Amino acid sequence: MSDTDPFWKTKRLAEMTRAEWESLCDGCGRCCLHKLRYEDTASLAYTNVACRLLDLDTCRCSDYANRRRRVPDCVQLTPRVLREIDWLPPSCAYRRLAAGKDLAWWHPLVSGDPETVHEAGISVRGRAVGEKRAGPLDHHIVEWPGSVPRTRRPPRKETAP
Repeated sequence: MSDTDPFWKTKRLAEMTRAEWESLCDGCGRCCLHKLRYEDTASLAYTNVACRLLDLDTCRCSDYANRRRRVPDCVQLTPRVLREIDWLPPSCAYRRLAAGKDLAWWHPLVSGDPETVHEAGISVRGRAVGEKRAGPLDHHIVEWPGSVPRTRRPPRKETAP
């Protein structure tokens, strides 16, 4: 590792500053989708139903500072909590780094552009429904939040000379 390596390559998750930790969120919104845990098998099912605070266009929480007050079961990710949960999508930067993987090319910290997570088809944009419109969660079970789609790099944007 060199002095110029980015923080996510030189620090463990527990060593990161709050700002570094928060910047790892790629803005995909997948963790804000409701999940069902079946009591009899403990298996997990993902849905395409978003938390009421998730902005379905930006894929960001509309009230991040107050989310835990407004949605009491909202999980605040920390390195300790990360070790205890099994429902983060495999594309999640926190999960990837915890597993010893690097950030994907579409992650805004790598690409320099917050739109690449959407362009690569990773985010929930255009794929999720708000919980007020959804009805019963078991009518919205989907597999895609629990998998990493094949992504294709978007064409490079031409810059004017």
